[in-house]
Amino acid sequence: MTGLAGSERLLDDKAADLSPSVAARRACRTGTVTSTAGLANGFVQGNLVILPEKLAASFHRFCQLNPKPCPIIGMSDVGDPHIPSLGIDLDIRTDLPRYRVWHDGEVVEEPAEIMAHWRDDLVAFVIGCSFSFEEALMADDLPIRHIERKVRVPMYRTNIACRPAGPFAGPMVVSMRPFKPADAIRAVQITSRFPSVHGAPVHLGHPHSIGIADIARPDYGDPVPVEADEIPVFWACGVTPQAVIAAAKLPFAITHAPGLMLVTDLKNKQLAVL
Repeated sequence: MTGLAGSERLLDDKAADLSPSVAARRACRTGTVTSTAGLANGFVQGNLVILPEKLAASFHRFCQLNPKPCPIIGMSDVGDPHIPSLGIDLDIRTDLPRYRVWHDGEVVEEPAEIMAHWRDDLVAFVIGCSFSFEEALMADDLPIRHIERKVRVPMYRTNIACRPAGPFAGPMVVSMRPFKPADAIRAVQITSRFPSVHGAPVHLGHPHSIGIADIARPDYGDPVPVEADEIPVFWACGVTPQAVIAAAKLPFAITHAPGLMLVTDLKNKQLAVL
């Protein structure tokens, strides 16, 4: 499902006085958000991975070994669906537009909430999202094509291998934004200041060299055109754990649906480094 129509209906009369991040989460609970790109501008969004406690330590190690695609910005206690450091009212079971439930490495359901799937042994990880650095790019007048077109960012599995930890191993997923060469250089400079949300790109230019056969056919998200005077720029992506979950054929996991993120109360500017 694509488009931002749901987010444009985000604030009703009762929500008008709420923080944009709180209003965004409440809108997700009602099912009126169809994409979080460009939603609650200024606030950090996150990718979600929920795993049984017995796998949590290995996944935490995997994230430490692969900080570009998997920068952790929040983690729940075992069995607790709340992460107060990311939002006082935040409920990880209801506050994303759509989830993915995995069994044996396959997506078996994409529900709007996961109350029925929640268990006392689950641990939630929230991983930094490139939407945070997009605010800085747009502030420097760099165009973001998927936001302009009101679709989800295109994401691709690559031939870049992640460093393994326990059962977690597999390919890095990247997100792509096209830029003219001079703008691409500026984009590298700007995103380098945001290491906790993927930082600088991992690749610029020809997609075949990182294993992407057809840039017009992303593995996740929606395609966007790359014009003749532009080059594709690829950033490590927080959807990487989903490729790893599939490769490991984990018995059970829950993630966000790609492009449909958790909106937190953190500010993007808090994540920038000088």
